[in-house]
Amino acid sequence: MAKTKKKWSFKKKLTVWLSTIVVLLLLVLTGASLYMYNYGFVPGKKDFLSNKKDPVLERNQRWLAATKKFTWHETAANSSLRLVADYVPAVKKTNKTIVVAHGYMSNKEGMANYIRMFHNLGYNVLAPDDRGHGQSQGNYAGYGWPDRLDDIKWVNQLIAKEGTQTQISLFGVSMGGATVMFMSGEKLPSQVKAIVEDCGYSSIHDELAYELKELFGLPPFPLINTVNIVAQIRAGYNFDDGDAPTALAKNKLPIFFIHGSKDTFVPTKMVYTNYRAAKQPKQLWVVPGATHAQSYEKEPTQYRAKVQAFLNHYWQ
Repeated sequence: MAKTKKKWSFKKKLTVWLSTIVVLLLLVLTGASLYMYNYGFVPGKKDFLSNKKDPVLERNQRWLAATKKFTWHETAANSSLRLVADYVPAVKKTNKTIVVAHGYMSNKEGMANYIRMFHNLGYNVLAPDDRGHGQSQGNYAGYGWPDRLDDIKWVNQLIAKEGTQTQISLFGVSMGGATVMFMSGEKLPSQVKAIVEDCGYSSIHDELAYELKELFGLPPFPLINTVNIVAQIRAGYNFDDGDAPTALAKNKLPIFFIHGSKDTFVPTKMVYTNYRAAKQPKQLWVVPGATHAQSYEKEPTQYRAKVQAFLNHYWQ
């Protein structure tokens, strides 16, 4: 007699179908996570960033290229990556130095407006390129979290070269604003006197979740979590650790918060979250009508005056 084929039970068929669906979903999620990591973390030209020409910035970049400066080098924290910075000494010798932190997919040259502003105010300026940006080594953006430790190494190098009597203030814009806020939660040398942050986000997680919705119309879960796993494997850090309010709660320095009222890249509401978290002497200036990282461009005279007045209050 011919053998009869056993029929699969409904339960077995359902198990196979569900297993297949789960595997397919995992493959799609893995592919999407790798895509989003490359989209948001790997350095390169980003289509969601403005590449509009800025004649003021271009003029100040020409000034920076021509002005007297020195190239410094440092090794990244917990890494062998080689980092590069420009040190621009003041025209008249001073012991006051501003360390400036640049934004996402920018570099020290992208901070030329601020470097020139601080130079004109009579300060030395140290402008590093973050890992993965400019002339520094690296193949990922740190979003300010590993960069906070790198910038502390730059601060220590500055003290070693300039002496223990040097006075330092920290300044950052956008990702750089987040960087200096993250630094505020660390044990900083006594030579660091004050912080000015411009349009930094409240946390890496919240900023990426916001952009995920704005750019792709996607909810944060589960993609933000799986992208974080990829970041931990490829970049070596957990971006959920990058939380400005947590750092600011530990901060012992006076801090000045600046943000544009029309910022839709790092939404303006984030500055209020950050401001509330800070316990030390603090100021807040929300610049009417300014979009992301455009507060200086919108109100250059007020910007310079307010930043100078704030710093003058805490220099010794």
